[in-house]
Amino acid sequence: MSRFVYELWHYKIAGGEEPDEDKCPKDIGIYSTEARAKAAIERVKDKPGFRDWPGGFRIFRAILDKDYWTEGFISSDEA
Repeated sequence: MSRFVYELWHYKIAGGEEPDEDKCPKDIGIYSTEARAKAAIERVKDKPGFRDWPGGFRIFRAILDKDYWTEGFISSDEA
């Protein structure tokens, strides 16, 4: 079994822009291969919203059973 998964997200951005939380992220799904994540793009790219931002798809590879956010956080009121 692979130690990796592929997370597919969509943001309201053009192809060359970097994604961020202000760009309305949508978690489309998590897939066992990059090819399956790309196939999901093909299934949704013509749907409302996605078709308006065709450059907004991003695939992120993640390692299973790994902690990614370990430093804690503060609220925006504390910043």
